Amino acid sequence: MSTKQNDFIWAYLLHLGYNMWSDRECPEWKFTHVSAKPYLRVDQPVWDEVLDGLQHAGFNMIVIDLGEGLKYQSHPELSVKGSWTPKKLARELDNMRKRGLEPIPKLNFSTAHDAWMGPYERCVSTPTYYRVCKDLIAETIDLFDKPRFFHLGMDEETAQHQRHYAYAVLRQHDLWWHDLHFYCEQTEKGGAQPWVWSDYVWHHPEAFYKHMPKSVLQSNWYYGKSFAKDVTGAQAYRGLESHGYDQIPTGSNWSCPENFQRTVSFCKKHIPAKHLKGFFMTVWRPTLEECRDRHIDAIRLSAKEIAR
Repeated sequence: MSTKQNDFIWAYLLHLGYNMWSDRECPEWKFTHVSAKPYLRVDQPVWDEVLDGLQHAGFNMIVIDLGEGLKYQSHPELSVKGSWTPKKLARELDNMRKRGLEPIPKLNFSTAHDAWMGPYERCVSTPTYYRVCKDLIAETIDLFDKPRFFHLGMDEETAQHQRHYAYAVLRQHDLWWHDLHFYCEQTEKGGAQPWVWSDYVWHHPEAFYKHMPKSVLQSNWYYGKSFAKDVTGAQAYRGLESHGYDQIPTGSNWSCPENFQRTVSFCKKHIPAKHLKGFFMTVWRPTLEECRDRHIDAIRLSAKEIAR
């Protein structure tokens, strides 16, 4: 069974790769999984249990953050110890589809979350970098058999978010938009719709609404309790709607258990059906035994909303 084009989406972010936060050990961070590692952080029993839970909860989509978790044929130098082969990934994708879970690829090209790119994270916006990104997008689209969407990340590219990194790089103004449009072009060449995080709009609304194509699927994310009118992250859902973007609003149990229910309630009230394409649950934990309970809790919280 596969998700049909007009199905309302209930998506879950599942991490294969997890080298997306920092390129060095960061004692400054309380979050223990922040540093990039030279090995894969996936426990297969937890991965399998999460798939079972998602199927029974009524989810119909899994967004897989690939990162360093795959041995790319075009760039095997990005793999780490334990990275999956394309054959292993293909078996897992087939298993998901049989469960009614549509697999969607994600590669985060934000400079705040690209430690997975290894040496190329220090080549941003160079000819070498563009070639590598082009190769990875094309190969991934092929491996996923022309997926409906391709999540490109692009969140939190700020100096503040990279303050503890060994190597920090920030694209601004026209360069940020040039590179985003490049990723989108490569994605669309492969037949997939680009999908991004929307937090750029929080601080640059004028530029965002001028340069962000309506063809790019938006996932604003907000993980707090309050949806008051002075909360920028929460109110971005309304701004995106007023400018006519399709959205998959994103909640999490990252900060509080109430967030996902409040996200669903708020967005159903303020985003009409023609632009509200679904909802997205994010846990922001690797697929490891020590994080199992956080995944199970997220599935439980989501199941309540799916069943409404």
